[in-house]
Amino acid sequence: MFKKIIFTMLMISFFGMFSAGAQVKSKAYNVMLKTLLSHTVDEVSVNDINTDEDIIYLDAREKKEFDVSKINNAIWVGYDDFNLSRVDGIEKGKKIIVYCSVGYRSEKISEKLLKNGFTDVSNMYGGIFEWVNEEKEVVNNNNEPTKKVHAFDRTWGIWLKKGKKIYE
Repeated sequence: MFKKIIFTMLMISFFGMFSAGAQVKSKAYNVMLKTLLSHTVDEVSVNDINTDEDIIYLDAREKKEFDVSKINNAIWVGYDDFNLSRVDGIEKGKKIIVYCSVGYRSEKISEKLLKNGFTDVSNMYGGIFEWVNEEKEVVNNNNEPTKKVHAFDRTWGIWLKKGKKIYE
């Protein structure tokens, strides 16, 4: 019985990585994300984001992560102590993309935004790790390009293949 359950889970994960929807380039990363995330909100792949479009980026990582680097013009909203007051000035119909390290925390914040009347919210599939892996620019607190990315911890940091991993 146990072998059947494991086999079924592996098959779901394997075939899930070929399903429609957001993707990352690494097959192993994609399998992990398909399993980790609930897929309860719209997901957007890094390479499907039109950076010329008027998008509000919300960073759902902790402040120490955000302080290392962020997507240019991103607004920090946090996760552990998230409060809707941090998005008070944002129109509920604006296009919003929420990100974190890999997409789990941003998925949860996206759910809260949708529950509170925001209508055009997407979760960045693969998070800032995939953004940097795809060689998209991140900036420091002085809005200067940087290669540094807070990798959360050594377990999650394995998914960040490019950039300079910071753990403190």
